[in-house]
Amino acid sequence: MHSYPKELEELCTLPDGRVVCLRPIRPEDEPEHYDLLAKSSPSDRRFRFFASVNTISQEAMDRFTHIDYDREMAFIACTETDGGGHETLGVVRTINDDSGTEAEFAIIIRSDIKHQGLGHALMGKAIRYCGERGISRLMGQILADNTRMLNFARKEGFKATMNLGEGVYDITLDLQS
Repeated sequence: MHSYPKELEELCTLPDGRVVCLRPIRPEDEPEHYDLLAKSSPSDRRFRFFASVNTISQEAMDRFTHIDYDREMAFIACTETDGGGHETLGVVRTINDDSGTEAEFAIIIRSDIKHQGLGHALMGKAIRYCGERGISRLMGQILADNTRMLNFARKEGFKATMNLGEGVYDITLDLQS
């Protein structure tokens, strides 16, 4: 497993002028990751995890924050707090398939700061990252009633196909075209 890829850190200015850091997740981000989920609405958590989720087990949180940078990536958007720490505003995660040619993604933005460009900034970072590593296709699933995410994905260039059997849209983005 590779060490923390500090070279992937970057600052991003949102349309409202707020500066956020987009960077790979680290194990010590765990408390802020719990806080991100606590500040996300029940419907946003359902859209992200495809189930009603009120709490995340310690085992699951370890999987989210202790990642193998060779096989997966999770970029967080964070800002400094008045106390000198940081808070996590959103996260996009990608996991490569065994061949390393396709990756699946998931994204969540804290409910109280949506519609400020953060989702587009995180998704753009994930798309660039995967493309630079030779991933040919980025894929995901969206619950059928998550129309805002479906519109977001289409704006990012994803193609959507309804999967009636599962009640989801399968979305794909060709990264090598």
